[in-house]
Amino acid sequence: MRTPACAIVLGSGLGALADDLEGARRVPFGAVPGFPEATVAGHAGALVAGALAGLEVVLLAGRFHLYEGHAPQLAAFPARVVHALGARTLFVSNAAGGVRRTFRPGDLMVIADHLNLMGVNPLVGAVEEGDARFPDLSDPYDAPLRHVLRSAAASAGVPVQEGVYAGLLGPSYETPAEVRMLERFGADAVGMSTVPEVIAAKAMGMRVAGVSCITNPASGTSLAPLDHADVLAVGREASGRFRALVTEFVRRLD
Repeated sequence: MRTPACAIVLGSGLGALADDLEGARRVPFGAVPGFPEATVAGHAGALVAGALAGLEVVLLAGRFHLYEGHAPQLAAFPARVVHALGARTLFVSNAAGGVRRTFRPGDLMVIADHLNLMGVNPLVGAVEEGDARFPDLSDPYDAPLRHVLRSAAASAGVPVQEGVYAGLLGPSYETPAEVRMLERFGADAVGMSTVPEVIAAKAMGMRVAGVSCITNPASGTSLAPLDHADVLAVGREASGRFRALVTEFVRRLD
């Protein structure tokens, strides 16, 4: 395959972007050495390569979560695979609960920073060849790429907001007390993924950008109980806006 200009991780309910690739080549996760099968609903479990907006990209249609019992190193392993394929820009996406009270289901949030509240770090242990031992995370989601995302959103007519993503271990949804804590910590959205991949990518020197699809109000901010089926449904509803945003973002990559 040709060297990808960008690698894109697709979160829950956002996998339809794979249908937009030209000349798509698909490899199931189970056929990739070191990859387990994807087990979470809403994750196709495939590595897909092809052209998007005229540029070669590689998509990860699914990911590995800590709450599935995977080690943090495995949760971050897909980032290492796409780096080995030549990608130097990583775009991450996820479904997230809206901690910020003004968020509504279907909103898209450009990730400006994250809180690692998972209790683990994928870099613990021996240093991987080429990694920084103590990577700088003062700008985990590259400011220039955030500017590109905002510009792409304006061009595509897709409203976006910006905020901080809190990564929790899961699989239980957060309690109302935990959401109040997250508000005080400065979080705008909360989920159970993304952070391990981003930390590993930064250790390898990759540029990172990310978007959260707000699929539900965080626990305690709504009377409705939280349900994964609803998360997937909102992700599918927002898929058209997400696809337009990502396509325009890729078009603007240098």
